[in-house]
Amino acid sequence: MRKVLVVICSLLILHSCKKETPKQKEISEKIEEEPVTVKEFGYILNEYKVIKDTIRYGETFGQILDKHHVEYPEIYKIAEAVKDSFDIRKLKAGKPYMVLAKKDTTEKAQVFIYQPNKVEYLIIDFTDSTRTQTTLGRKKVKVLTKTATGIIESSLSEAIEKENLNYILALEMADIYAWTIDFNHLQKGDKFKLIYEEKFINDTISVGTGNITAAYFEHKNTPTYAFNFITDSIKKINDYYDENAKTLRRKFLKSPIKFSRVSSRYNLKRRIKHYGYKIRPHKGTDFAARIGTPIRATANGRVVASTYGRGNGNYVKIKHNTTYSTQYLHMKKRMVRVGDYVKQGDIIGTVGMTGSTAGPHVCYRFWKNGRQVDPFRQKLPTAEPIKEDLKDSYFTLIKPLKEQIDSIPSKFSETTVAEK
Repeated sequence: MRKVLVVICSLLILHSCKKETPKQKEISEKIEEEPVTVKEFGYILNEYKVIKDTIRYGETFGQILDKHHVEYPEIYKIAEAVKDSFDIRKLKAGKPYMVLAKKDTTEKAQVFIYQPNKVEYLIIDFTDSTRTQTTLGRKKVKVLTKTATGIIESSLSEAIEKENLNYILALEMADIYAWTIDFNHLQKGDKFKLIYEEKFINDTISVGTGNITAAYFEHKNTPTYAFNFITDSIKKINDYYDENAKTLRRKFLKSPIKFSRVSSRYNLKRRIKHYGYKIRPHKGTDFAARIGTPIRATANGRVVASTYGRGNGNYVKIKHNTTYSTQYLHMKKRMVRVGDYVKQGDIIGTVGMTGSTAGPHVCYRFWKNGRQVDPFRQKLPTAEPIKEDLKDSYFTLIKPLKEQIDSIPSKFSETTVAEK
């Protein structure tokens, strides 16, 4: 009888084990799961107390470490150890940082990680009190080739915004076509197509655009292609050329301001009401823009004047060669000095209202052979063309690009091209 009872009890125990509920099984499995290991910047974050924050205005490196239980004598040693690698006084307000601290009761900081932008980072590791390690690194960036199209309704920037594209693309296009298209006078219905690069980290976070590989802009029903081509791989010189290998660059930009409007043209017979409608020649072209807008040199040259005049206000004059000179008046700020050599597109000052002027603008004056002329009526020479021995390589490069840009649909598409 006793043996029978033992057998029955054993069977009951086995039966109860088999009837383990799904909930019990789920709890059992959860208990057996190992914690997920989180790695970032080469550290296992599970091993630290992780504090993420942003640099506050006026906050210093010393204040941050002091807040996280590092004594000032040690802070001084750390600052001295990293000064040859990074100037800790250059921490910028609003930028993110991470502190990895001990998990014990002291919660003392061991590692400081600062990100000046989405790609670059600085690691200061002072876990070992006798030796501070500094690492300047870059996150892995994936480059995608993307295509885009747009139609001008009022302006290029509005068309870019409408297509949810990076505004930098508008600036890049303005640079590429600065010598061939007047972006201050685009027409409704003008069109563009682009093949360009966009950079990503973690596959989803955009960190800006790369080069525009190829572009097509149709202005006043006239199409203009632009293909990026490296003319000197050693010096890393590249430029944009059309489908016939002709350069798009001219000796002079059409405007010293990227996006503006002409508020007053060159006019030798201008009459002004304020002066009783007497003829007061206007030997410049006024480009209206907000105060502080960057002013660009329209061509390479040497600065021959950077000063203040009663009527001209702050102004800069550039001599480009024995034939041409340009002058930029009414600046708020001059950013070049006499003797400086500037390249086409360099910022030489900002728009202001100095001197005799009724509103913010830059008065752009143009000299040819010592005489002021209307720049828009000059037949200006082109820049250097592609060398003959490079033309075969150029045409080989652009053939598939032209086919691709011609077949770009209105919808957005992308393909991976590189990983850096």
